[in-house]
Amino acid sequence: MPERFSEVLRAAIRQVHEQANGAAYIGKLLSGELALADFAELATQHYFLYTALEEVADSMRHDPVVGPFVIDGLRRVPALAEDLDFLLGPHWATTIEPNAATKNYCQRLRTVARRWPGGFVAHHYTRYLGDIAGGQVIRAKLRTQHGITGAGAKFYAFDTIGNTVLFRRHYRTLLDSTGWDELERAQVIAETKYAFALNEAVFAELDRDLAG
Repeated sequence: MPERFSEVLRAAIRQVHEQANGAAYIGKLLSGELALADFAELATQHYFLYTALEEVADSMRHDPVVGPFVIDGLRRVPALAEDLDFLLGPHWATTIEPNAATKNYCQRLRTVARRWPGGFVAHHYTRYLGDIAGGQVIRAKLRTQHGITGAGAKFYAFDTIGNTVLFRRHYRTLLDSTGWDELERAQVIAETKYAFALNEAVFAELDRDLAG
């Protein structure tokens, strides 16, 4: 019996996952060095990334592979809009812009993920599963450092998917049921690793902006 793809994928990306978690920007976040404005900049980049991803999801909702992954309870754009309204004020939509790394990431999402179901799943997995788990650390920092528990931190509240442990189990079942052969699995793993690299580039640019 072939090894479950969810296990193969998790093992294959362990190193790049740890690398992303070790980014300088994340280190500063975890050590309490970031001001609220820095959290707002992270939320801004997330807004553009999730807008791109969720636009692609809507366009591919009826694809037999992608469809099961398009779970409305995961949607982050409405929560990000509320967060930005709180963090930046009511006119935020006319003042924000993506940084260069985010533009590159969005371009990849809109091309690869739209034309290749495996590519969509690779980016979907990287973003949502990462923020369901690791995002809770940022949510805690917003609470302890800035007293923010509602608007301003809603992006990290995945209440709409129920129990997150059960959800992650369900997600692994979805990955295991894709029916991909070894070649397709290898391509999905490669794209997932690239998605992590794109995410790292966003962190790196955010860190450079801190220094500036």
